[in-house]
Amino acid sequence: MPGGRLTQQERQQIALGLADSLAYAEIARRLDRPTSTITREVMRNGGPTAYRADLAHRATEHRAHRRRHASSRGSQSVPQPYGRDAEAVAEYEETLTTVLMASGLPKMTARVLTCLYTTDAGSLTASQLAQRLQVSPASISKAIAFLESQSLVRRERDERRRDRYVVDDELFYQATIASARANDQLVKTARQGVAILGAHTPAATRLENIARFLDFISERITHAAEQAREILHTKPETTSTDTKRPA
Repeated sequence: MPGGRLTQQERQQIALGLADSLAYAEIARRLDRPTSTITREVMRNGGPTAYRADLAHRATEHRAHRRRHASSRGSQSVPQPYGRDAEAVAEYEETLTTVLMASGLPKMTARVLTCLYTTDAGSLTASQLAQRLQVSPASISKAIAFLESQSLVRRERDERRRDRYVVDDELFYQATIASARANDQLVKTARQGVAILGAHTPAATRLENIARFLDFISERITHAAEQAREILHTKPETTSTDTKRPA
């Protein structure tokens, strides 16, 4: 399997594949590349409907130039605890961000959530997030507001009375329950439409079927979340050989 950066010709093939509505996996197979490479390439360059090979290639060259320029100035990467490979961590963070974007999160929101998920402490201040992601505090504030509205992060005050944004063991459970409750509202609204459109009409039948389907799904999601809740509280096992601690 070939490695290295995508070539301009490969990006043109990606654009042609997207125009033909091919799945990322099929495009990747034709280029003999990992599917994650194609997904990341498309999502970081406008998404499937706005991807352009020429712009994507120029953007990649521009990012590479900025990295070389930063390196020449002697900029230091964030120290990695537990002996982690900094380059591998950065690559993984980019992959996770891409997957979160594909699930519907805006790019900056996905980057913030990735940063929190991959931090051992599970919490960072706004200034720490801005420094790590090299963006403005306003961008962090907007992303955090969205994540809080979806119950994906919570806010707490530290000993210096600074706001810290936290992803803990319970938040993913709360987000799942919130998603199920959002379905409940859609079920209620669909059934209101049944009464207005008239029972036994095609439109009313369609809405009733949607309501029954979502009702079933929400019930199963809630039940499964309750059953699996303890999984989120599982702690890593430690052994006598686990002597490395965070830097």
